[in-house]
Amino acid sequence: MADAVEELTPWQRPLRAQFPIIVGHPELAYLDSAATSQKPQAVLDAVQRYLTTSNANAGRGSYPWANTTTTLVESARDRIKEFLGDPEPDRSTVHFTSGASEGLRSVARDWLPALLADGDEIVVPFADHQANLAPWLETRELLARQGVRIRVRELPYQESSGDYDPAALAEVVGPRTRFVAATHVHHVHGVDLNVHRIREAVGPRTPICLDAAQSVGHMPVSVADLDVDFVVFSGHKALALPGSGAVWARGRRGPAFRPGGWRGTPNTVGIASLAAALDWLGAAGPDRIERWTVALTSRLTEGLSRMDAYEVLGCQSSLSAASQVQRRRSIVAFRHREIASHDLGFILFSHGFMVRSDSHCQAGGEEKEGSVRVSLHVHNTPEEIAELIAALASLQ
Repeated sequence: MADAVEELTPWQRPLRAQFPIIVGHPELAYLDSAATSQKPQAVLDAVQRYLTTSNANAGRGSYPWANTTTTLVESARDRIKEFLGDPEPDRSTVHFTSGASEGLRSVARDWLPALLADGDEIVVPFADHQANLAPWLETRELLARQGVRIRVRELPYQESSGDYDPAALAEVVGPRTRFVAATHVHHVHGVDLNVHRIREAVGPRTPICLDAAQSVGHMPVSVADLDVDFVVFSGHKALALPGSGAVWARGRRGPAFRPGGWRGTPNTVGIASLAAALDWLGAAGPDRIERWTVALTSRLTEGLSRMDAYEVLGCQSSLSAASQVQRRRSIVAFRHREIASHDLGFILFSHGFMVRSDSHCQAGGEEKEGSVRVSLHVHNTPEEIAELIAALASLQ
């Protein structure tokens, strides 16, 4: 891991310098990118340029500003397909949303019911983010009111690693399984949940919807490799503005995805920011961003593993930087054995560290007592991690 940091430091330093809010507050370390990301200057410039040169409604007029905005929206769809490595861009579709939560709910409300009949089953995660459980339960309730009874089954996990359990999933999947929802990177444990193994377990015909809120913008995401049918993500976690996001739909399994209802005016400035963010991320290199943040999170888990006062959530075999087990993707959650997590968050801010400290919107019961979550992006530095470890050590 030290080699990755040393190798990538000349690449990382000029990228960090492109985040005005980071450069403007050298006394603070922003460690909450899983909640929302900071924005590079290129994204801010794109927003300013759009609002001052061509701000108009898309698809509503024939004058130049409206035409420019319409072109911007359509080109942003193409940019998302390109960024996700879409092998069939002429067949797939992209629909803009306010974020991942709305996107998942749109799939659940506008697409899934038409796929299901009485007695069918769906498999969904019960211990990931609430946004990837509540919509599917709402679908069950909606269909029940129409006299259609479906069964919601739990996507199984491996207790030791926190990863999905493909062997157990093969036992859950049956002839009435019509749909699977999954998460790419867990928002608390930070593990890449190896979604390609889900495809192997469920077979080639079952649609899979992927919550990619913690992967798009943080690591490479290839829909060709993952072979999923939906990728749903939030722009604000991928360096774009709040209120932006998208649903990419493959359009190969099940009915075509068409969001229901009158869509109204799109968030054109958010879409402009998202296109600019994807351009910036593509130039920086998602693979290098992933290597950088994995290296830093490994330093943090290594430091925490040496302090008896802390419990690190998730796989215990991957804490050492020398571990051969899959390491966390930019996210580390932990608890102090005596200091409440909410209090620990206040203490860390007094040292200049901005972290999240609560239940992290996790479904199920594991996180009711809360934890501190550190989440990183390309602007974070090894010096910040070393200073954080020192601050945590002083609280033992």
